[in-house]
Amino acid sequence: MSKQTSSSAILESVSDAIVEVTERVSRSVVQVGAGRWRGGTGTVWSKDGHIVTSNHVIGEMREVEVGFSDGTKHTAKVIGKDPYSDLALLKIDSDNLTAIETGNSDGLKVGQFVLAVANPFGRQPSATSGIVTNPAFSTRRWWGGGGLDKVLVTDARLNPGYSGGPLVDARGRMLGINAAYANNRGISVPVNTVKTVVDKLLHDGKIKRAYMGITAETISLPESLSSQTGIGQSAGLIIYGVDQESAAKKSGLALGDVIVKLDGKPVETLADLRGLLDDKAIGRHVNISVLRGEKLTQLTITPTEAEQD
Repeated sequence: MSKQTSSSAILESVSDAIVEVTERVSRSVVQVGAGRWRGGTGTVWSKDGHIVTSNHVIGEMREVEVGFSDGTKHTAKVIGKDPYSDLALLKIDSDNLTAIETGNSDGLKVGQFVLAVANPFGRQPSATSGIVTNPAFSTRRWWGGGGLDKVLVTDARLNPGYSGGPLVDARGRMLGINAAYANNRGISVPVNTVKTVVDKLLHDGKIKRAYMGITAETISLPESLSSQTGIGQSAGLIIYGVDQESAAKKSGLALGDVIVKLDGKPVETLADLRGLLDDKAIGRHVNISVLRGEKLTQLTITPTEAEQD
């Protein structure tokens, strides 16, 4: 066999493998329609009719039409949604769906091959491919009304309608749910986050989060101040708004305070704070460390449950 023939055989083998994975994953990909000019993709999560999509695809809808590649359509109820992770869980009356095989988004490597599959028009599914460029990127950008933290970034082009579809590895195992395309990069919610959110939505119908009642943004701290107070960090959250009758107001937090720790854990960004304000913090007395001027002050706050839209 010549070198050219051998190379062609390898390329053909790779091409056939990608086609096989795409066809297999496509059985778990559906259209999620939300009007003529708006819609996206959904990923079949379980055989009994649960489908995951992006929260921004369904918006405020309580029911949405779901279309399969064989032309059949179903009305899906919105079981629950979470703007912060940009995920929503739908349910149709069926017990014979082909669920996506899920993988593990922890331990992903830069350069790993990925495939994004979608079905935004309810006909033949489409796909794009790429590689992982950042497996655990923290972002303060807002998508669909919520902040996506620790997202999976790839160079796979996510065309309009790809939101809610699966990002899979070379074996067809889901690594994430595609959410957005920005700066020539695909943004996906890692599958381990999806698993956690879906479990909570199935149990409670919503994601419970703690609420403090502040408006804040990151501010850099002088190295001398960090050393002087012993906090050992280069940034914190400066408060420029405190809601009346909120947990923050009752705790004594004030405009100009710089939050540096919550429950003893460093807080430098809004993502850090959101990560600590989970359901376990609701109704619990939590220590909060703030800088007032050049003095480190200790307060206690009791977060309440955040209201759902």
